[in-house]
Amino acid sequence: MVKRGLDSSTKSTGLLARDEGSPTIVTNPGADSPFLLLGDHAGRVIPRSLGTLGLSPAERRRHIAWDIGVAGLGRVLSAALDATFIRQRYSRLVIDCNRDPTRPDAICAVSDGAVVPGNADLTPGQRQARLAAIAAPYHAAIAAALDRRSDAPTTLIALHSFTPVMAGFARPWRFGVLHAGDSAYSRAVLARLTAEFGPDIVGDNQPYRMDEVDYTIPHHAGPRGLDYLELEVRQDLIGDPAGQRAVAGIIARVLPQALAAA
Repeated sequence: MVKRGLDSSTKSTGLLARDEGSPTIVTNPGADSPFLLLGDHAGRVIPRSLGTLGLSPAERRRHIAWDIGVAGLGRVLSAALDATFIRQRYSRLVIDCNRDPTRPDAICAVSDGAVVPGNADLTPGQRQARLAAIAAPYHAAIAAALDRRSDAPTTLIALHSFTPVMAGFARPWRFGVLHAGDSAYSRAVLARLTAEFGPDIVGDNQPYRMDEVDYTIPHHAGPRGLDYLELEVRQDLIGDPAGQRAVAGIIARVLPQALAAA
């Protein structure tokens, strides 16, 4: 029986057709900025071989599929800071690039109450196909960019966005600074944003906390001894180009100031 939105090619070890785009989209490659911008969840494309993963169009537009607004925000920041922006093309529902691929929830069967039929009962081979086609090339691109910058000071900036309401709770924060307590740069950004907007508006490890679930920053920053910022922005603030420009103006001003202070 074929699940809704799926076809028999889902079971093939080949995931992406030759004419489907690379999982990695790089804006402003080779830029001189000390910042390297990352968008783990910026895209929401689903490979044709997976159909719709069994989800309706409305579900595929929700935050469960992507970090709404991050692709546009990252592009504007890339131009404003003359920084490289590396982002993922494919949906986090296919494989979450900010999760260790060995974790079961790297490919979630349920997300914020939505059952994802196309992620149920996957074989090890099917999981490996998603890792090989999507997550591994994305992280290889980040590693390659860092290798090219090995002689230049680099601070990793992971851009994420969060839904204004979760489980009936209206989240008051506009920004969230996620960190593991080991980042002087994160503390400097947190201090500047808090001074400007107030502690009720800027979350210190809110609405999420950096922990063992996070993968991109620990995987790339930690072994290289790089400082970092994992920044969450509320999605209603960056849901359209005007909002993305407005928020980018704030972030593009704060990031260099914090770097000088860190």
